[in-house]
Amino acid sequence: MIDLTNIHSLSEFQRNTKLYVEQMQKSEKPIVLTVNGEARLVVQDAKAYQKLLDRLEYIETVAALKQGIGEIEAGKGVSAKEALLGLREKYDIPS
Repeated sequence: MIDLTNIHSLSEFQRNTKLYVEQMQKSEKPIVLTVNGEARLVVQDAKAYQKLLDRLEYIETVAALKQGIGEIEAGKGVSAKEALLGLREKYDIPS
């Protein structure tokens, strides 16, 4: 969640970039930057951003697995043997 106390103007960020970069590296929290009083940008430390991407990938993987399990439980799946035979046929792979 974005910390609503960590909102700054773009011009202030430009004047004090080093300070804000140090702050983001220490806290691993993003900073919201405003232009003319309107939130326009979110700036984040690269390490914290990578953590966010890793979490998103994990969540998407879990969701895909749950969907697959649900489809198998609903009888929509095929056996591995059937799937391999289908792939061989589709891509003209010899046995």
